[in-house]
Amino acid sequence: MGIETALPTDMVLTTQLQKVLNWARRSSVWPMPFATACCGIELMATASSRFDLARFGAEVMRFSPRQADLMIVAGRVSIKMMPVLQRIYQQMAEPKWVLSMGACASTGGVFDTYAVVQGIDQFIPVDVYVPGCPPRPETLMEGIMTIQQYIDQDRLVTKDGKRRPLQVAIEPTHAVASQPVELTVNASR
Repeated sequence: MGIETALPTDMVLTTQLQKVLNWARRSSVWPMPFATACCGIELMATASSRFDLARFGAEVMRFSPRQADLMIVAGRVSIKMMPVLQRIYQQMAEPKWVLSMGACASTGGVFDTYAVVQGIDQFIPVDVYVPGCPPRPETLMEGIMTIQQYIDQDRLVTKDGKRRPLQVAIEPTHAVASQPVELTVNASR
């Protein structure tokens, strides 16, 4: 109707197969959420219409690991949950990426106890760390865009056949505003 008439019929388009595959992978990242606690709420907010994760091709949250290629670990992970997380990671098809969302998934957060894993990177390879407690949806989207940039530069075949985790930490791009009312404590009671 429009573009078909503008293009000549004898046109030839050439590109590299690797670039086409990377473009397709980047434009259709399907996240597998492993969300616990407050980071899961921020993950849901990122998929809402206000932040619109669909702009980046990542709106299809898959709850089956065989259909997902990006695992988002959002929130604290206990020792009892870790075998489940590892099994889900193993069931995901290659190539796969992992995003550690929040302080609890990345370092254990404030839960310095025997029952909480002090960083999921001890058990599964992490490509991008998104800081915050909980991180804002904008920071999560920046982490997903970082993975997409990595996918653009990805090679089809590596020398040893294995992909090394990226291990990139995202820095927050927003400034924390001061409180509107100063806090005072009444010591006369």
